[in-house]
Amino acid sequence: MYAVIETGGKQYRVEEGQRLKVEKLEAEVGERVNPRVLLIAGDGEVRVGTPELADARVELKVLRHGRGKKIIVFKYKPKKNYRRKQGHRQPFTEVLVEKIGLQG
Repeated sequence: MYAVIETGGKQYRVEEGQRLKVEKLEAEVGERVNPRVLLIAGDGEVRVGTPELADARVELKVLRHGRGKKIIVFKYKPKKNYRRKQGHRQPFTEVLVEKIGLQG
């Protein structure tokens, strides 16, 4: 069974037991969160929400918070001696998909 969820403005295809890094969530480590569920599939049946499924539930457990690898943002304009170098580390939350199912 798998589901498509939306969190942090992005969509993810998730299965039970899967770990993934999502945009930073305002939740404590060990806390459980429930994102929007857009699609759920399993047992030969696919249910699609418009835009989300009201009776579907995906439970995520927050494992840790962190920051990604540094990326370099470099801008320049040729022949004008214009150069700007900047680093960036994107914050993330690592979550574990504990449960996928329908209510009721």
